[in-house]
Amino acid sequence: MSNLKDKPCVTVIGGGMITETQLLPTLLHMQREGVLGEIHVCDARVDRLAELQRSPLLARAFPGQSFVPHPDPGATSPGTVAPDIFKEELARAPRGSIVVNATPDQLHYSVILEAISNDLHVCTVKPLVLKYSQAEQIARMALERGLVVGVEYHKRFDYRALMARQKYRAGLLGEFRLGQAQMIEPYYYRDSNFQNWCTCENTDMFTYVGCHYVDLVAFITGLRPVAVSVYGIRDKYPNGREGFLWTDGRVIWENGASLSVVDAIGYPSAAAGGNAQGLTMWCQGTKDATLLVHSDQYRGVKCHYEASRRQPGEKLYEEPNPDYFQMVDCGGGGLTPVGYGHRSAEYIIKACCRAAAMNSLAQRQDFIRQLDREGIMATPANSSHNELVIEAGRKSILSGGREVLIEYGAQPTVRFREYN
Repeated sequence: MSNLKDKPCVTVIGGGMITETQLLPTLLHMQREGVLGEIHVCDARVDRLAELQRSPLLARAFPGQSFVPHPDPGATSPGTVAPDIFKEELARAPRGSIVVNATPDQLHYSVILEAISNDLHVCTVKPLVLKYSQAEQIARMALERGLVVGVEYHKRFDYRALMARQKYRAGLLGEFRLGQAQMIEPYYYRDSNFQNWCTCENTDMFTYVGCHYVDLVAFITGLRPVAVSVYGIRDKYPNGREGFLWTDGRVIWENGASLSVVDAIGYPSAAAGGNAQGLTMWCQGTKDATLLVHSDQYRGVKCHYEASRRQPGEKLYEEPNPDYFQMVDCGGGGLTPVGYGHRSAEYIIKACCRAAAMNSLAQRQDFIRQLDREGIMATPANSSHNELVIEAGRKSILSGGREVLIEYGAQPTVRFREYN
């Protein structure tokens, strides 16, 4: 690796599951490739940082590499919780460097604002924020300062999604009419840190993962959503807290099309796949129907393992997803991240690096506008319809599933549908 001091520094806020399994491997790989400099990881829970440092997969994949933890488990008492430490670290980060936000949904707004206030480019996990006005504020502030903000909707970088976008916009799939999507996450998630933040007052499964397919339909078709209704079932976690762990959403689009989105933490823990997910779009051509089906939970791979080599709780029969994110041996020592999860994060980080290398504010602003126009990477300006859907969805689910309209204009708003 080249001198790390000469490359853009990255500060990750949040050391949870997505950091360990997708974001940090991508960053360490980019560091190994000479693209990035020092990597800092900040989490309120020092014990979580200690777990990351001991990760056998990261040690196997990136021998000789590491990250700088904040707080440092070696100098901090176990069990320490430091909720505001991210503010200190963002204030210390070099101006123009990069922040990766991997915090729970309800914390995104404060973390991203803190990053922008410190003149830092941002890659954030989805959703961007929970309200449209917050997305607009972020878009305005980031453009004024010439800062890239990319939202990591990784399904956009699945080659099948890019193919579908190209075919739909060429007219080959006709006009979207009806859609069905699902993302059912493993039941064992209920035993994880989800039970501390994915609760009724903060978010829900439609907001957390259903947003992927709402974004994907807009990405493929270019249509705007105009109405949302979400019904949620309250269920209890092992710690007694309540979450909307089963949700059924419906999104109406500007051409009258309807998308049904079912989400839950309800996939059997011992089942073969990592989860159950997929999208079907029924469309209308000039003389016949057209169809697009993405069966995302099964990618054509089946494995049954040698029992003596599996650890307790590990599956013997498995249908792994080779396309989202895997670490594979491509030679050269260590492991190489591959898949659309890697491509998505890498794309955003490289966009941040390009902007960081531009000395002129005007150049950076032109580049941001280019990213907005291209629409491949989700930005606050080109994907704020997602925040309108989320804001409407939260309004609906907290009212028992009542339909909420999205009204576009000089200042888009959401409001309950009124019936005579």
